[in-house]
Amino acid sequence: MNIPISQIPSWERPREKLQELGAEALSNAEILAVLLGSGSRSHSALALAQELISSLDKGLHQLEELTLVELMNFSGIGLAKAARILCALELARRVAMNPGTSISVSSPDAVYSYMLGKMETYQKEVFICLHLDSKNNIISEDVVSIGTLNRSLVHPREVFKKAIKNGAASILVVHNHPSGDPGPSQEDKQVTKRLKEVGELMGIPLLDHIIIARDRRFSFREEGIF
Repeated sequence: MNIPISQIPSWERPREKLQELGAEALSNAEILAVLLGSGSRSHSALALAQELISSLDKGLHQLEELTLVELMNFSGIGLAKAARILCALELARRVAMNPGTSISVSSPDAVYSYMLGKMETYQKEVFICLHLDSKNNIISEDVVSIGTLNRSLVHPREVFKKAIKNGAASILVVHNHPSGDPGPSQEDKQVTKRLKEVGELMGIPLLDHIIIARDRRFSFREEGIF
């Protein structure tokens, strides 16, 4: 039932609840309602949020799969509301991708443990470059491409331009195989070879390329393909 926000007790309204108890006390629908900011003519922000969540067959993760246009096709959500949702998701992803403390990735297992949770949020292939200091601590992370991996999407110029800007001593690249098979394709091998060669010329070596596929991983260095 759609109850106007004004008729909900103040202590149960999403914003007031946030102010009193903190964001962790809010339900998924309440968080989404705060992001939406307002409802439509027929629905409060909370009711609109609840309807949107109930329409997601795969749960909240499905929000990351929706485009701006797909969100705007949902009744009651226009450009402003759709943009706020997508920007909140992107901001959360960027926060997760940039650690505030030094994290060392000195082995394929360490990389796998660190990246698995991040990679599981993506439904498409994502190619990520980790910028490392001289002690193999992560300086920053860069999402190089989203989509099927090929040499045009992962161009050394773009990879190393950001690595240089961030003062990286070396780089390590990671991408996922949503299919569940971590075995490298021919394109994976070609991209790796190209990045390794350019890294040697630039003085910013490529330490490894790791493919993550659910509960399995593949390390180019470990398998001796380097």
